Amino acid sequence: MHRRRHRKHLPTRPTWRCAACGIAWPCSAAKLRLLGEYRHDRLALTVYLATLQAEASAQLSEVEPARLTERFLSWARARA
Repeated sequence: MHRRRHRKHLPTRPTWRCAACGIAWPCSAAKLRLLGEYRHDRLALTVYLATLQAEASAQLSEVEPARLTERFLSWARARA
């Protein structure tokens, strides 16, 4: 009996799609994982995501910058 390999919900470059589910990264599973990992440091999460957004912006030049901001950063902002 062989085990199915579980792929992690990580971005593939240069398409910025999820390696596990194929949708635009960060997918829901990646967002949940990141929120858990950075639950005590939302600022660090924002810096990390902004860094990835800058990389993605160079590779996804056809996507409007505002859409990338929504995709990478808006969901991670702390709620009041």
